[in-house]
Amino acid sequence: MTTAVTRPTTLYRGRFAPSPTGPLHAGSLVAALASWLDAKAHGGQWWVRIEDIDTPRCIPGAAEMILSQLAGCGLLPDEAPVVQSTRLPLYAQALERLRLQQAVYACACSRRAIEQHWTALGMSKARHAEWPYPGTCRDAKLGSHGRACRLRCGTTTAPLHIEWTDRRLGAQTQNISDTIGDFVLKRADGLWAYQMAVVTDDAAQGITHVVRGEDLADNTPRQIHLQRQLGLPTPIYLHTPLVLDARGEKLSKSADAAPFVAGRDAVISALQVLGCALPTARFSEPLNDTLAGAVNFWRDRHVISKPVASSNPPNF
Repeated sequence: MTTAVTRPTTLYRGRFAPSPTGPLHAGSLVAALASWLDAKAHGGQWWVRIEDIDTPRCIPGAAEMILSQLAGCGLLPDEAPVVQSTRLPLYAQALERLRLQQAVYACACSRRAIEQHWTALGMSKARHAEWPYPGTCRDAKLGSHGRACRLRCGTTTAPLHIEWTDRRLGAQTQNISDTIGDFVLKRADGLWAYQMAVVTDDAAQGITHVVRGEDLADNTPRQIHLQRQLGLPTPIYLHTPLVLDARGEKLSKSADAAPFVAGRDAVISALQVLGCALPTARFSEPLNDTLAGAVNFWRDRHVISKPVASSNPPNF
């Protein structure tokens, strides 16, 4: 029987990083499968990181359920999964580095206060968009009890623009100062924010390539800015197509998206979303053989040694 595993190398390290807030749905599987295929097609390593820092939203037993779903689809990590909640000292060390650079400050503003600031100026919030932080607390020092910690992102006279290239979406740019503003690294309740945790963990694990859903693409500029502030390398990014529901909304756990049933049928559906045009006859083969064919397909079309030129992003 053929296998989908190629000779490992230390040059490529990829990861799938689910939150244990419930079982994976079809959209999650697309992202997981794409990250696994990219790692195997590059002859690299694929890891799983359980992102459980938002403890109020985590569900007991969800991490084990997620790993079982992945295993049922033939997606096995090359090392034991890493659990984010065991890595909190790393985030504290990173924050201290930023404090010494005077790159962070304490913020006492609630979401309601930020909203009131902009609505008083006649600004309306775009659907699904965040209210940009107006910089109210920029002169505050760290250490104040019950305050969030924010990272400085440009100034009123020198806004922060981040440009980057996605392997699928091509050239991307974001004015963080206008669209997001100074963003939170540690919440007022003491929990670490997603941006701080993911950047610190990717660097600590030596992640070279990040393959994830397109809904996370607008997080990438913030992560690149934080990487630069911490002197960390920036991975190569690829954001995969989203799986939409009947209303045209992306599948999500928060909207009670149904979990997928692990097995060959789920893998085939995910491959079709990713544009892996395998011969129909392969779909009756054992799962490992189907995955092996998908790795070869991916290798022929998406293996790179550097980011794809923005003028010619690959099509899925």
